[in-house]
Amino acid sequence: MVNLNTDILDHIVHLGPVGSVDRSADTFRELGFRVLPGGVHSDGLTSNALVVLADGVYLELISFNYPVAHYPAGSPERQKREEHRWAGKALGWVDYAFLGNGSMENRVSAVINGRAGRDGSGVRYLEEREGGRIRTDGERLEWLITAPAEEGREQEEGSALLPFFCGDVTPRRLRVPTEPDSNTRHPSGAIGIAFIRVLSTAELLRTLVNRLTTVVGDQAQQHSESEFVWKIQGALVEGKKYIKLVVSLPRGEEEEAFVGKMLVGIYEIGVYVGDAEWVGCKMTPYGKLTMVRQK
Repeated sequence: MVNLNTDILDHIVHLGPVGSVDRSADTFRELGFRVLPGGVHSDGLTSNALVVLADGVYLELISFNYPVAHYPAGSPERQKREEHRWAGKALGWVDYAFLGNGSMENRVSAVINGRAGRDGSGVRYLEEREGGRIRTDGERLEWLITAPAEEGREQEEGSALLPFFCGDVTPRRLRVPTEPDSNTRHPSGAIGIAFIRVLSTAELLRTLVNRLTTVVGDQAQQHSESEFVWKIQGALVEGKKYIKLVVSLPRGEEEEAFVGKMLVGIYEIGVYVGDAEWVGCKMTPYGKLTMVRQK
C-alpha cells in the first residue's frame, strides 16, 4: 500500500443560510479578513467564497443556492439536494477537509480503510468521487472527494466529525489562489489556522478519538481524561505540525448547550494573527472564531 500523508489540513467549511454567500463574505471582511470570490460548484447546489491564509489553508464560506422546496418533488435535483452532506446541518462550522492526492489509483480511501482493518476502529471511507467548481472568471476546477461513510447508525457511533479529503485533479493553485501575495494579506494580520476544536458527548468521545487516530495516522496527545490533541500540517507548510486538532468534552453551560444540540460538532476555530488588537473571541454569527497571537 502506498504511504500517503493524511494529516494535512486543506480547508474548513462555514455554512451560512440559503443564498447568503455575499452576506457571509461581508461578515468575514468585518472580522478582518480579505475574502476572495469562489464560484458555483459543479452540482449546482452550492456556491462559495474563500478566505485564503498564508499557510495554504482556507475558510470556505458556503451556502446552498436554493431551499429544498425550489426543486420539484421526486426530481433527481431534489434528491441530490436532500441527500447533500450538509443538508439539515446546523449553520456555522459544519465540516473540514484534509488534502487528498487526486488519484484514482493510489486512493486515500484504500489507505484509511486499510488502517481501519488493522486497528479495528470501524472507520470506512467511500470510494473517491468527482467534484468541481466553475470560478467567477470561468476557470473550471476539478478534484476528487473522499468522504467518510456516515449514514444512519454509523453517524451516531462517531463518524459525524471525521474530515473528508479534497484532492486536486487540476492544479491546487487554481482552487486555492495564494498568489498574488495580496490574496493572503488580511487587515487582522491573519496568518494561518491555530486550532480546530471539536466538542463531543461523553458517550461518543472515545469512538471519535479512535477513528480520528485512524484517519490522521498518529496517536493523539491526551491532555486529560476529557481532551485529546493531534498536531497536523497546513497545506503549504508540510512537515511542520503546528495546527491543533482538539477533541474534548464541553466545559461550561454554553458548550454543554452546543453538545446537547449537536452531539458532536466543530465548536471553535482558532486563527493566528500578527496584530495584537485583533486578538480575542469573535462570532461569525453562526460559529465561534478566536484570534490568537502567534508566538
